[in-house]
This record gives sequence, structure tokens and C-alpha cells, in this order.
Amino acid sequence: MTTVFQARYGATQAVDEYAASPTVDVLLSHRSVRSYQDTPLAPGVLESIVAAAQSASTSSNVQIWSVVAVDDPVLKNTLADLSGNQVHIRTAPVFLAWIVDYSRVAALAAEQGIRLHHLEFVESALNGISNASIAAQNAAVAAESLGLGTVYIGGLRNHTEEVIRLLQLPRFTFPAFGMCLGYPTADSPEKERIKPRLPASVVLHRNHYGASFGAEQLRDYEALIGQFYADQGIDKQSWLAQSIQRLRTVESLHGRDRLRDVLQTQGFGLS
Repeated sequence: MTTVFQARYGATQAVDEYAASPTVDVLLSHRSVRSYQDTPLAPGVLESIVAAAQSASTSSNVQIWSVVAVDDPVLKNTLADLSGNQVHIRTAPVFLAWIVDYSRVAALAAEQGIRLHHLEFVESALNGISNASIAAQNAAVAAESLGLGTVYIGGLRNHTEEVIRLLQLPRFTFPAFGMCLGYPTADSPEKERIKPRLPASVVLHRNHYGASFGAEQLRDYEALIGQFYADQGIDKQSWLAQSIQRLRTVESLHGRDRLRDVLQTQGFGLS
């Protein structure tokens, strides 16, 4: 029987290379889900997911993130438009907007007449994004363990100014990314197979970064992912062509090239 470990790499792996646990199996079984039932979340589910997110590591316990749970259809439709017309934002029962949030501590510091010099540097934005990302991944794992599906939405940054206005975000905050949340449909194509990832030998380095980027393994992966898309009936570029296309032009940023100006307007110095 093929394990989720083997499915994740699209090749047979020795059993002793796979340390199984219920949590590891949930992680290895992850699929991005874009087809949702209209069933609302059961009572307590959102609260449990947020509690899991808040249980994640947070830098110095400052807790510099928030999440806006959007279930209003009008708001979701607008967010879908702003994020590149992604239909799954409209159909998911809940859309989570993950926010880098220094507003709480900034307000309390201002009451004491204290200036937060940390916010004048790039580190503040990077620290906030890393903390929000760690929390969100906890939330995603919790959701999938409860039978829900998720998909991250980087397109929430396409029109950051409009999202800030729409969600009424205060100064010293900005939207990092979104996440759809809901129960997958029975015929959801994402439930069919686990998408294979790059070989571990390409991404796992020991003690120092390896001299080779694994050209032969990457060629094998190109064939593997190409076969995966063909089997799924998906007409898609090769992994390398898609990756290069995604990174080669300013147009592929879909408006995110203006992020520095937006973040500075929100109070982040980025020095």
C-alpha cells in the first residue's frame, strides 16, 4: 500500500524513511482545496482553529498578528475581485485574512509616550509576516485535522490599499495573505491525489548548503509533475517554465510591486 510519504514524493520510499504519526500524516496529506460545500462551519470550529493558531510560536510573546474571519457574502465577493477574481473565495463559507498587527502594542506604547523605533526597520515587517505565517500554518493543520480544506491566497496583496480600507485595518497593520476555509465538495478534484513535491535531496542540506542544486533530480521531477498534471487532466506548464514565468516580470506581481509604499503609509519605515 502506498503511504502518504510515498505519495508526497511520487516514488516508492523505504518504510524506515517515514516516521508516521497522526499529525505527520495530516501534514503529508495536505492538498490545496478550491471547491467547497456551502455548509457553514460547525459551532466551535473557528474558535478551535484560532486557538491552534494562537498556540504557535510567537516572537518574544508580543503576538503581532490578528485574523479577520469574513463570512459576509458581499465582503467575500469584493475580496475575491481584489484577489484576482478567485472564485473559491466566494464559495468558501469563511475567508480568513491574516494580518500583521503591531497596532495593539503601538497604541499602548503611545499612551505612555513611547516611540517604537523597531517599526522603522524592515525587520518589523519580516517579523510580523513570519509570526502570522507560523500561526496560519497551525490553523491550516488544525482545520485539515477536523476534515476541512484550505488554500492560501497571496492575491490578497494585489490591491493592499483597498483591502486595508475594506477591512478597516488601523495604522501599524497590513494584510499578509488570505486563507479559504470550508468543507471540500465530494467531487473536489483536489481530493484525488497528493501533488508530488521536489525530492527531499534537493531541499534538505546538512551542515552547509550543497554545491549542486540537483539538476538530474529536477529533470526527474519535471517528468513526474508533468505526468501528475496529465493524469489529473490539467493543462499546465512544466514546473521550471511555470516557476520562471512567475518570477520573470513585474506584471506577474499583479500590483504587489507597490507594497513598500503601502506599508510605509501604514507606519512601517522599512529602513
